[in-house]
Amino acid sequence: MQNMNGMNADGEQSFKQRPSGRAVRRPVARPVPLRHAVFDALLEMIISRELQPGEHLGEGELAEHLGVSRQPVREAFQQLQAEGWVDLRPGQGAFVHSPSEKEVDDLLAVRTMLESQSARLAAGARTDGDIGRLWQAWDAGTRAVEAGDLERMVAANADFHACVMSIGDNRVLAELAQLVDRRVRWHYRPVAQARGQHSWDEHAELIRAIAAGDAERAGRIMSDHTERTRRVTHEPPATGPPR
Repeated sequence: MQNMNGMNADGEQSFKQRPSGRAVRRPVARPVPLRHAVFDALLEMIISRELQPGEHLGEGELAEHLGVSRQPVREAFQQLQAEGWVDLRPGQGAFVHSPSEKEVDDLLAVRTMLESQSARLAAGARTDGDIGRLWQAWDAGTRAVEAGDLERMVAANADFHACVMSIGDNRVLAELAQLVDRRVRWHYRPVAQARGQHSWDEHAELIRAIAAGDAERAGRIMSDHTERTRRVTHEPPATGPPR
């Protein structure tokens, strides 16, 4: 029971009468909604090309694979469609979206603008420690190429570009880059081996320009680098050595 001063029987102030006017409480721990977890899992399967563009998505098969009921899979399909990863066709079901050449060009054109500016900013803001981090990222990428490890190639490429972005220290630019990052990884994966060591040779040239503080050269190298990747995405699979 409370007395006239708002105290309970133990002499402690009641919930409603604390001086701040609001009780101090711990955040309520909430698990990630199942539909969000299923969405993330399916999206990663699409980005990694485990689910190929144009592939039919069997609701029951995916539910069994993920160990869930059909309902969260159905809800995830709706969200994936809203974000452009899946096409829902009446009477046919769900299919992984197959991007048109224009979609790819539009995405990579935006990427080129963002990445080129990030390289210019990095050249003006770099420290010796930053250059060391870039060379470490470059070393990880070249070792992935030598090992023929596609997963590591894709991850190392994303890490390298993220490192350049972080050196430029422009939060707005970094946030915009994050918006396209997953789609860039989706499109880069099929051409990672085709680009091979040539991509990392270009990265090395970029590091040297950034280290020299040459903003215009760094921006130009990055622009040329992303343009080469764009061109390769439109070419048939290579049968010869990487270029």
